[in-house]
Amino acid sequence: MKKLYKNARLADAKELQDFLVENGRFAAIGANLSADDAQVVDLGGRLVIAPYVDPHLHLDYVYTALGEGARNDSGTLFEGIKRWSETKAGATVEEIKARAKRAVREELLHGVQYIRTHVDVTDPKLTALKALLELREELKDVVTIQIVAFPQEGMYAYPGGAKLVEEALRMGADCVGGIPHFELAREFGEMSVRKAVELAVQYDKLIDLHCDETDDDQSRFLELLTALVIMEDIGERTTASHTCSFGSVNNAYAFRMMANFKRAGINFISCPTENIYLQGRQDSYPKRRGLTRVKEFFEAGINVCFAQDSISDPWYPLGNGNMMNILDHGIHICQMMSFEEIDRAFELVTVNGARTMHLMDEYGIFAGRPASFLVLEAESVFEAIRNRVGVLRSVRKGEELFVREPVKISVYRSAGL
Repeated sequence: MKKLYKNARLADAKELQDFLVENGRFAAIGANLSADDAQVVDLGGRLVIAPYVDPHLHLDYVYTALGEGARNDSGTLFEGIKRWSETKAGATVEEIKARAKRAVREELLHGVQYIRTHVDVTDPKLTALKALLELREELKDVVTIQIVAFPQEGMYAYPGGAKLVEEALRMGADCVGGIPHFELAREFGEMSVRKAVELAVQYDKLIDLHCDETDDDQSRFLELLTALVIMEDIGERTTASHTCSFGSVNNAYAFRMMANFKRAGINFISCPTENIYLQGRQDSYPKRRGLTRVKEFFEAGINVCFAQDSISDPWYPLGNGNMMNILDHGIHICQMMSFEEIDRAFELVTVNGARTMHLMDEYGIFAGRPASFLVLEAESVFEAIRNRVGVLRSVRKGEELFVREPVKISVYRSAGL
């Protein structure tokens, strides 16, 4: 069936646009389109954007902190890892899938259509990996899921961790993960970075490392990762997640490294709500925000995006997959609210995440690409962000995932306003 979506407001267009959707793709985009035998949907001048992307999530951990679950009383990264290590042994494939499906549903209803999930493979049975590999296939029509083989307890701190990462890649994981700052000594952290790059080259996989997620301004695993991917010419296929310590380094070092990041083409993911919650726990005042240099990356043309990271797990008690909420926190924490920055802010939760996930050939509102888009309850980017609006309609490859009615007020006493 052909569909003609009328009166869409695109951020970069001066007049309202129409979309002709045929066979799941944008057949034509332009003003005042018409088509015989097409079902017509009037979008009423509302803002239309490409779907939200959540490029860093842990679907095997979701909801494990609820009730009497894996509670983190100190609120630190390292207690979170300890609580998870104590909890995960009892998980089953069915239980993990049930929790993950619930989280995916939450994200979908907030307009997310692309998720990269890290999956803990420091488990000889690889239970979580098996669960998420099944779920990736089962849900492929409604969400694109990439899987990172993530050694939560370390490639070397956990016995046989590096071998488990490699086995996960053989089983079908999309990306090599790592956590060098959690290894028992800097030497082993460096070994894990080298091993991640070696495995990515050997198995032709993407890289996404939890990198320098610490307040230690001497943590330098990002520097090594950047150097190695430059030498292998795989920078654009590489992501450094968190990089919190880079927000604490001196400026001379930071600007020298940013030149290398740009040369490499490396991608960065920042998780605003989780990292402002976890980081700076040993600071009194002044207290660090805990995020990497998002604003400086953005201005320098280094690809950077935001992500949810956690949904009620040992690292963060809240989270619901609402990328508008993540964007709102991020631009506040990073002080990115000039009018020019607000105009571009959606890039942090849409196209930059798609670029990080290496999906650009199939992403975006362009003729010939899959007809996947969101309709927001606003008529401009500024009003959408100012009012933290919701998603009215989510379309994926020409199919409606959901349609939500606009908010209506039934009783309103104006008192002369």
